[in-house]
Amino acid sequence: MMNRKPAFSLESDDKEPPQPEKRISNTEKIFFENGTAIHFMFAGNIPGNLKYASERLGVHLISRDGWIQISADHPEKTATARKFLSELSAASKRAGNIPLGPVDFEQILTACCKHQEELLMQCYTERIKVSSRKKEIIPRTPNQLLYIRQIRSHDITFGLGPAGTGKTFLAMAMAVSALLSGQCERIILTRPAVEAGESLGFLPGTLQDKVNPYLRPLYDALYDMLDSGEAQPLMERGIIEVAPLAFMRGRTLNHAFVILDEAQNATHEQMLMFLTRLGFGSKCVVCGDPTQTDLGIRKKSGLLQAAARLEPMEEIAVCRFRTEDVVRHTLVEKIIRAYENPQPDYNRRTQKSSAFQDDATEGNEL
Repeated sequence: MMNRKPAFSLESDDKEPPQPEKRISNTEKIFFENGTAIHFMFAGNIPGNLKYASERLGVHLISRDGWIQISADHPEKTATARKFLSELSAASKRAGNIPLGPVDFEQILTACCKHQEELLMQCYTERIKVSSRKKEIIPRTPNQLLYIRQIRSHDITFGLGPAGTGKTFLAMAMAVSALLSGQCERIILTRPAVEAGESLGFLPGTLQDKVNPYLRPLYDALYDMLDSGEAQPLMERGIIEVAPLAFMRGRTLNHAFVILDEAQNATHEQMLMFLTRLGFGSKCVVCGDPTQTDLGIRKKSGLLQAAARLEPMEEIAVCRFRTEDVVRHTLVEKIIRAYENPQPDYNRRTQKSSAFQDDATEGNEL
């Protein structure tokens, strides 16, 4: 009788178990001028941003004094990381002897991850020159780039979209640039003085004192483009004017760059009044978020109606921003997305909570 080998044996095999296939690591070391140059490239936070960039790019980045090593499991990832470092270095040299800003760093990283280096180059080409004491303004997203180009090529441009997409900021930059380059003779900034759940009449002071808080965001944007020492004399001479929308009635605005902010709070009649103020050699930008009107139930915003009626005209452009264009704190984009989702049934939750409390109360009484 032949001895058969058992189907299962506790005896160990002489053969070693198969080893997992090791991936070949692509390693490359890139040298820079010194450690300070790398510090500027990574927005003053080498450890944090180096780790963040490694995760986004799918590589491992190591930095030492004057060089950065790229380790990746695929040559394409190495090439993307190399391009990212090259773009960072170029942007850092353009910025001068200061670290890149966090927004600049994020923009370059996102562009390289999406292989949109050409778009990044176009954004830098279309940068807006403002005061010599301030940094040049750079569009951050494809829609911001389109917005700037539309403002340059059209008499009236509508910027529609959520908060934080740069509608007013970029329009202000274009206005200041036009004034300093002699393309216009004055800047007029206006917005409706509409209460957002508060009463204007309860504020102390004169009428001007009452409306100034509503115009404060326009002043904030203005001082991002000009030093207070530059802006104040221009405002005193009337070259830069900040006023409520109601003060525009009856005027003709020639050779001016006019910006209407918070236009979702303008009624149909106010919008028509404003748009017909435009005079010779003037340019106008209308900014607003149709989802955040403070007019109440009885009044309708004239913003969307105006954009729909006028968009077919060649001299008028409409740029629609999306949540992806938000360039404020990253949490702002998440908040906007949360509010865009269907609203949960809070009434049902409240009823359940009340029922639970009632049951608990009855239990305690027993």
